[in-house]
Amino acid sequence: MTGRVTFTQRLFVFLGTLAVLCCCLTGCNRTPDVSDTVQGYVEGEFVYIAAPQPGRLETLFAQRGMQIKAGDPLFELENVQEKTARDETKLRLAQIRAQVADEKKGKRPTEIEASTAQLNQARAALQLSEKELARQEKLLKARVVPLEGVDKARSVHTQDRQRVLQLEAELRTARLGARKDQIAAVEAGARSLEAVLTRNEWDLAQMRQTAPQAGLIFDTLYRTGEWVPAGRPVVVLLPPQNIKVRVFVPQPLLAKIHPGDTAQVTIDGVQTPFSGTVTFISPQAEYTPPVIFSQKNRQKLVYMVELAFDTTTAARLHPGQPVDVRFGSGS
Repeated sequence: MTGRVTFTQRLFVFLGTLAVLCCCLTGCNRTPDVSDTVQGYVEGEFVYIAAPQPGRLETLFAQRGMQIKAGDPLFELENVQEKTARDETKLRLAQIRAQVADEKKGKRPTEIEASTAQLNQARAALQLSEKELARQEKLLKARVVPLEGVDKARSVHTQDRQRVLQLEAELRTARLGARKDQIAAVEAGARSLEAVLTRNEWDLAQMRQTAPQAGLIFDTLYRTGEWVPAGRPVVVLLPPQNIKVRVFVPQPLLAKIHPGDTAQVTIDGVQTPFSGTVTFISPQAEYTPPVIFSQKNRQKLVYMVELAFDTTTAARLHPGQPVDVRFGSGS
């Protein structure tokens, strides 16, 4: 009896095994414990630096892997055409500004002197005609000359007086310069060229691009001598403030996380975890199951959460790097 296994013993063993299996199957339907630690990855939002004008890449100052400061030169395109257009506009603007100054002035001094001399001649002729008229009228009273002589002297006197008035008006006009409408038209032309010059200088400045902010040169997309179309990025910049960690949090853990909470980020090979701040919680679920959200299906719901870091910490992170994130520290 001691060395043999009876049917009853076999039945007990079978029932025990079945009970264990049932417990295991039943346990699968229970809600699993949700850990505060989830897996994620480092994400970088790149800044693509391009020129709005096309051109041949003449100089590439930036190299992949360089750390640069805001304002550092990145690249420069060939700018012969832009320089020529700017210089031409400068010369045209100088010409029209000189024309504006000339229009505001009167005639040249020598022209004023000539007009003054003509006026003096006309005044002398007027004085002579006045004397002649007075003499003819005196002779007419003495019945020495006929009436026709007096009329002729009076006509000459009138013409000389009008000539003096004409030359005086011309001299005043010569000292005034051009009319207001003419000056306004020339000044408008000067302002138009100033606007063209501003555009030319902007076009020339755009051929040389500088870093809008400090960061890492993640990549360069063209080499010196290649033709760069307008708007095509030449340099890819990664500022440290654009580096973040993205994790997909299970739905049961979502209620424990709030914007501004602190989380600890662990990276392979680094013993001390980094401290990050929750800056964004997606309002939409990822990988949503269809129609019915049972207790089992809810475990498949995940929400994207983003964490930001100070620039010193962010500079030590690399896009694509896997991380472990533990929520609840400092919350």
